[in-house]
Amino acid sequence: MITIGLLREGKVPADNRVALTPAQCKWIHKNSTAMRIVVQSSPDRCFTDKEYAQAGVEVREEVRGCDILFGIKEVPAGELIEDKTYLFFSHTRKQQSYNRQMFRTVLDKRITLIDYECLEHEDGQRILGFGFFAGVVGAHNGIMAYGERTGQFKLDRVHRQRDFRELIHTYFGLKLPTVKIAVTGSGRVAHGVLEVMNLMGVIEVEPDEFLARNFSYPVFTQLKGSALYRHVSQNNYDRGDFHRHPERYRSTFSPYAGSADILMNGIYWDKTYPRLFEWEELADSGFRIRTIADITDDREGSVPCNLGDSSIENPVYGVDRISRRKTEPYLQGSIDVMAVGNLPNELPRDASRYFGEQLIKYLIEDLVKGYSPVLERATMVRAGRLTPLYEYLTEYAGL
Repeated sequence: MITIGLLREGKVPADNRVALTPAQCKWIHKNSTAMRIVVQSSPDRCFTDKEYAQAGVEVREEVRGCDILFGIKEVPAGELIEDKTYLFFSHTRKQQSYNRQMFRTVLDKRITLIDYECLEHEDGQRILGFGFFAGVVGAHNGIMAYGERTGQFKLDRVHRQRDFRELIHTYFGLKLPTVKIAVTGSGRVAHGVLEVMNLMGVIEVEPDEFLARNFSYPVFTQLKGSALYRHVSQNNYDRGDFHRHPERYRSTFSPYAGSADILMNGIYWDKTYPRLFEWEELADSGFRIRTIADITDDREGSVPCNLGDSSIENPVYGVDRISRRKTEPYLQGSIDVMAVGNLPNELPRDASRYFGEQLIKYLIEDLVKGYSPVLERATMVRAGRLTPLYEYLTEYAGL
């Protein structure tokens, strides 16, 4: 029998999400004789120790005896247990400098690391993620920030609501002004944003109509890759070629920066990708956007004025368009940026429930068997050694 331990989150600030809810653990115990779940005691988790115990799940302090350990965010280097198998979001596949020491410790302690972010179907579609709820919370916070800047309406905070259903009730009677919103992306994050747009009664229009007209009601347009990028010499967009050779493409977002009031950014970004706009454009008088919800949250990435994470407690900061320095939000010469790295923590129970459903549906059986192509592709490190797909991290790991 395999024993899976649900880890207490060690990263600061503590994450309150979990890979499996009490009800999901109970279901696994009822339907599988090959797997047992134990939970490491935690004061911060969105589901309490008592809720797990009531579901018949053992809650304990020590998890060294577990075969596989599930976390959410990266495990601090000092808390990693040698010779174990871990699943969590390691945030290392892009060679993030702030997790380099943790990744090196994974190797030194002969750990097997399976990264949730790398779990993909054969067509490359991500299996696990919290993107939908990041989109929901990010869209809400972006609209909230615009309301604070204009003084035309007010929204309560998401984390003050018990769950998504309760959040929806706060939109009853909400009347937004004649705002224009550009939504970038087509994945889970964008789907979450679109859900909130629909719940708030914001009307979708086509990109060309968005650019050509003013409206007497709030509108949004969704901008996918073909509306955001063009080949430098051929002046077209080929999705496959773009992902293979993003350096051959330029951004075509500029017209939307002159037409939109709010940007909801949900695109995947890598350092080889063109930015949506540059600082010089931001400083131009024709740059109309005043509120940016950078939901995918890459510091100085597709949105150059993302100067680093804000927090759930204070999700919005200002950036001076000329000096490029961080300021208080809602100032005359600044643009407001919402860039929170753990947005789903504002709806942790819903986000955890969805995550656990996908985990049970697509991975639990593979973990019991000990192998599948999906798990193989997501295994970055096996027993302290980089796997072939991730040998490009050799220098990053200090090998």
